Amino acid sequence: MATRTPIPDPSPLLDPRSIAVVGASERIGSYADTVLRNLAFSGFGGPIWGVNPNRREVHGRPCFPSLLDLPEPADAVVVAIPAALVPAAIADAVERGCGGAVVLAAGFGEVESGRQAEEELRRIALAGGLPVCGPNGNGIVSVAGGGSIWGDSLPALVPGGVAMVSQSGNVAVNAIGSRRGINFHTIVSTGNQTVLDTGAWVEAIARREGVRSIALFQETDGDGRALAESLASCADRGVRVAVLKVGSSAAGGQAAAAHTGAVAGDHRVFRALMDEAGAAWATDPHELLELARVLAEPRALPKAPPGPRSPTRSGPAVLTCSGGDSGIAADRAEALGLDLPPLAPETLTRLGELLPEAATPGNPLDYTSLLWTETELLSEIVATVGRDPSIDQLLLFHDHPQGLRPEHEQEWSEVRRALVAGAIRSGTAAIFASTLPDLVSQEAVAELSGQGVPVVGGIPAALSAARAGRIAAPDPGRLHRIAESAGKSRAERTSRDPGPASPADRAGDPDRSWLAEAEAKLLIGEFGLVVPPGRTADDPLKCAAIAEEIGWPVAVKLSGPGIRHKSEIGAVRLDLGSRAEVEAACAGMLERYRSGRDGGSGEPVEFLVEAMVEPGVELLVAARRDAVVPHVAVGIGGIWTELLDDVAVVPLPAEPDRIRAALGRLRGAAMLSGGRGTAPPDLDAVAELAATAGRVLLETDLELLELNPVAAGPDGAVVLDALARRLPD
Repeated sequence: MATRTPIPDPSPLLDPRSIAVVGASERIGSYADTVLRNLAFSGFGGPIWGVNPNRREVHGRPCFPSLLDLPEPADAVVVAIPAALVPAAIADAVERGCGGAVVLAAGFGEVESGRQAEEELRRIALAGGLPVCGPNGNGIVSVAGGGSIWGDSLPALVPGGVAMVSQSGNVAVNAIGSRRGINFHTIVSTGNQTVLDTGAWVEAIARREGVRSIALFQETDGDGRALAESLASCADRGVRVAVLKVGSSAAGGQAAAAHTGAVAGDHRVFRALMDEAGAAWATDPHELLELARVLAEPRALPKAPPGPRSPTRSGPAVLTCSGGDSGIAADRAEALGLDLPPLAPETLTRLGELLPEAATPGNPLDYTSLLWTETELLSEIVATVGRDPSIDQLLLFHDHPQGLRPEHEQEWSEVRRALVAGAIRSGTAAIFASTLPDLVSQEAVAELSGQGVPVVGGIPAALSAARAGRIAAPDPGRLHRIAESAGKSRAERTSRDPGPASPADRAGDPDRSWLAEAEAKLLIGEFGLVVPPGRTADDPLKCAAIAEEIGWPVAVKLSGPGIRHKSEIGAVRLDLGSRAEVEAACAGMLERYRSGRDGGSGEPVEFLVEAMVEPGVELLVAARRDAVVPHVAVGIGGIWTELLDDVAVVPLPAEPDRIRAALGRLRGAAMLSGGRGTAPPDLDAVAELAATAGRVLLETDLELLELNPVAAGPDGAVVLDALARRLPD
């Protein structure tokens, strides 16, 4: 296995002291002109040099024929020239000793004609240790440092604690241009991620002073090892993460022949990694930004204010002047699994004294529009709810329409201030929100951000933010272990190797990476997993003799690397009770397979004869390493695997207790609790089996291990079928 190429550190690009613009121009609308104007607008104080053999000066800045002619190496090189010319510019940046490059041009790997140029760019940059942002991205906005290398219009920005890493340039452009008042720290549009992907950027950004949350917009998984390590760094530094991942991609082609590839697809594995990192999952860019806004404000997150708190149940309270809005909020909270706890009797009594007769105390609380102008009363209502022992966060819904006349503008603002004053007086965390995303006052955003109260647009986003604030803090050590398993080289796997294919397999299977079932079971048996007693044979008479030795009834299967889903090609017979049945079944299966019917072939195979085992709940347990990180998937198995599409995914390494908890999250968890007079399966044994399957994967050269079905009963779990594939050479 090739040595892992070191990934350059992008830090010089995040806070450059000097910048060179290759392709420097004054043509309005060009990337180079836009970058130069943005640098001047954002107040960058370091040297800025143009690079253009046809110019001596651009925008009053000195211009040089090439990067090699610069008076000193630039910390950041902006490359704004056609794609075919970019590799040569990157080579010059390496030779001149520059700190890094931002390639704004498109026309690389996203089109057929540009793939060679992109590969050349990558090769030169990695060989020279040069960090490169892009190509085909919008660049970097460093609000705190002023070094905003950005290829689009850049408004005035106020520095804050929210960072963004986006594979989509347009999502980043819209984040900057939207009127939502987020105070950004750093924004990176990563483009094609030819040299640096998300993990490298998150790692570097998490180390920067003042970053409190990071919004990730992902189109691809990226380097799982680097991503897991960067998420561990975020956990170490208390930087919260919100993520939006588009596209539930099909599983990798290496495992396409396995059920796991269809069920535990790459998207699900990526989400499992993010769950391990305590990330908040967004459903659209609006929600992504609102989550990042709230996660960057520690005073808005649930905490324990002075006074007694409920030891068993706590959650947010929703306050609004609309019964319809309160009902929508309650429905949305239930859908998210967000508990709105009931208010204490003493709180209800006090609210009964404060509220009008038309209002009913509760959570959510509709205090009605009758109190709209009663600002002192509104403030006391909010403070009363905030002091409730079960309430750890207040969601204050208040819409501020645009275009209000001056007298109404003042009225709306006074109501807003009264609601927030009550929350602050109670000492309870608070989020101020509108019911629709556009009914937010920019004055409110600026005013409340100084008080530690974020303003969120829309009921769904506000409730998602409340839920995000309750995600348990991740374990950095666990993330480091996941990263280690993702990056472990073949030479570092010290345990048993799956070994070469059998002579029969080598003779017939053009794809020699698959193990026959008998070989796979032999391997997992060495790790202590339980399989039915059985042996292999090459003709029906020997199979009958084996059956008599192990005891009736038996199962007989064809075993070979070309045989994956046996039931679909008639390669398995169950409950055989005599020599005649075994001999007939073997002859029939072999004839059918050699004829090529039902997807069979004429390739050499063996028979596997096994004792029948007691029936149990059929489960799927599978370990894969071809997604973003190695993982184990556990779900309802047998014929139901793809029909139910119900698996829990746990990144590796996975301890049994972690897998045991994942089993409880299955939609079909009720199937594992027994019923109709049957004893429930031993889920501790199932969890131990799944953890061992993960260990088999990590300690051998297997790429895939699928155990389906596993018969789980009250006395343990037995692997009935096993499918395994080696890593490609």
